[in-house]
Amino acid sequence: MKIVFIGDIVGSVGRKALKNTMPRLKQLHPHAVFIANGENAAAGKGITAAIAKEIYEMGIQALTMGNHTWDQKEIFDFIDRDEKMVRPANFPPGTPGRGHTVIKVKDQELLIINLQGRTFLPPIDCPFRKVDEILEADKKKHKFVFVDFHAEATSEKIAMGWHLDGKVSAVVGTHTHVQTNDNRVLPQGTAYVTDVGMVGPRDGILGVERNAVLQKFKTQLPVRFVTDEGKWHFHAVVIELDDQTGLAKGIQLIRYDEDQVFMD
Repeated sequence: MKIVFIGDIVGSVGRKALKNTMPRLKQLHPHAVFIANGENAAAGKGITAAIAKEIYEMGIQALTMGNHTWDQKEIFDFIDRDEKMVRPANFPPGTPGRGHTVIKVKDQELLIINLQGRTFLPPIDCPFRKVDEILEADKKKHKFVFVDFHAEATSEKIAMGWHLDGKVSAVVGTHTHVQTNDNRVLPQGTAYVTDVGMVGPRDGILGVERNAVLQKFKTQLPVRFVTDEGKWHFHAVVIELDDQTGLAKGIQLIRYDEDQVFMD
């Protein structure tokens, strides 16, 4: 099995980048499972039913979310029905939506788990205990297990990688929008990267129009953040799994730029 996981899609520029890039990725990885983080897809905050449909139609087979899951009010109208979308599993019991799902890949199944960190983010339930509960309930029923850990602190993400090494196929970090260069297969066979990066405005600051961010840093006065426009960049990873064990054989970074598209 091969997984292509695409970093946080940010606004209309991110969706444009995805539309431009997916045909190439499908050509390079014709049998891969395509997953993306969609929590910033609607103008940088949340997602709508129409945008989720648009992303699925491009070939994305599942969407993970994060701390912006609830920023678009209409999410409550459809998240319970969307079996391909997962929000952080460690939200409290009774929260709408699902924290993990299973998608079929030909004659195999992939368990997808979404978690959210607690360091520098709103306090919710423990992601370490929650993922253990999910895996215990699964009882090794699924050989292939993919985890998107949406977290701020690099230390918390690295800790999750070590916590799950040998227990899942892959742990990838999202949320910080900056691709890290620490992709590796951990000693017990779990693919890991601290942050996949983002898909969206290249010349903003984490996808936000940069002048507003600069003003905030320089003056500490209230400013209105808006999603940047302009040229895009595209960050993702491709993970190859062993069909016998479900563990990782390799993880590679993908980086595209609107000015240098497909210079791989």
